[in-house]
Amino acid sequence: MIEQQAVWSINETTSIKTYTLINFRKIPQIQQMPEEVQFEMEVVGNVLPFKTNNYVVEQLIDWDNIPNDPMYVLTFPQKGMLIPEHYDKMASTLRSGADKKEIARIANDIRLQLNPHPAGQMELNVPQLKDGTKLYGMQHKYDETCLFFPSQSQTCHAYCTFCFRWPQFVGMDEMKFAMREGEQLVQYLKEHPEITDVLFTGGDPMIMKASMFSAYTDTLLDAKLPNLKTIRIGTKAISYWPYKFLTDSDADETLKNFEKIVKSGTHLAIMAHFNHLVELSTDPIKEAI
Repeated sequence: MIEQQAVWSINETTSIKTYTLINFRKIPQIQQMPEEVQFEMEVVGNVLPFKTNNYVVEQLIDWDNIPNDPMYVLTFPQKGMLIPEHYDKMASTLRSGADKKEIARIANDIRLQLNPHPAGQMELNVPQLKDGTKLYGMQHKYDETCLFFPSQSQTCHAYCTFCFRWPQFVGMDEMKFAMREGEQLVQYLKEHPEITDVLFTGGDPMIMKASMFSAYTDTLLDAKLPNLKTIRIGTKAISYWPYKFLTDSDADETLKNFEKIVKSGTHLAIMAHFNHLVELSTDPIKEAI
């Protein structure tokens, strides 16, 4: 494996710069691409979520290997992500000069045809309290594990093009799994003693500020639930923005919160998501791990 050149210092304080449909054409490497390719990104990005950042662009993508570079394929929209019928429909809408409202209407029409929640997840995987309250920010698929979707974690530092949770990111609130109330999570755990693991997911829970994330974990720890053995965090922040754990303003607070969980006697598991070896090759990621 050829490692990416570490042009960013481990200890250098750096700020994340986010690229989305609004400003991706300002990326110098994108500006060198044919207009046809840029338009293809715009078409797909109006239907499926698109977001990346300066670390991914500058550290993880080999711009001499486009369009085949794995990290480019993983994070930038590809024409083949939409079937021809859907692609042509959005492309013609954009070419017609339609306003934002019409573009959004066409996009939502296409999205609803993409089976956003397969296997009846919105109906069959929504748990409820004994009083009948439905918890739309949770899933209880497995006896011992409860998935929790904090409403403040419904985004990521960058989006993967294969992401099956894209409905969380496209502004269609009726298709989201999300909730704010940590107290309801605690109540559900009390009513289901078979649950030993809580998996924080999203989006990416590590997109939250440490103080916000700790509000959820403190609620769990303060409840002193005898059945709670493990707090799991599903995250790709280590790959897409390792500075979350190094030099971000809340990096120290994040690590102290992790330490607090462990000292409470609760096991902490970081469910880090990696898709390619290059994600493990930079100095910042090695230091973050």
